[in-house]
Amino acid sequence: MTRPGRDGHTGWCARGHRCNLGEHRSAEIVVDLPGHARAVLVRVRASDGREHAEIRVRIALADVDPAARRQLGTLLAGLRDLVTHTAANRKPRPGRAAA
Repeated sequence: MTRPGRDGHTGWCARGHRCNLGEHRSAEIVVDLPGHARAVLVRVRASDGREHAEIRVRIALADVDPAARRQLGTLLAGLRDLVTHTAANRKPRPGRAAA
């Protein structure tokens, strides 16, 4: 965990208007595939000190329903695998249960 500096912000914190309600938020990391997909990742430290990743994803779906449904199924399966794999690598802080 990154310790806050004298001003209360972490080294990765974007400061300014991004920090509110006791949260610290990094600058956005954007992956953009124009016309196909866009993903935005932000690192967040909540007011209780816990850190997490916030991810927004927008993916263009096919124009026909069967293909769009297949895309959504693939997306959900991939997200489940990603979240499960990432969460499994997290080590709980002493005295706290894993989320």
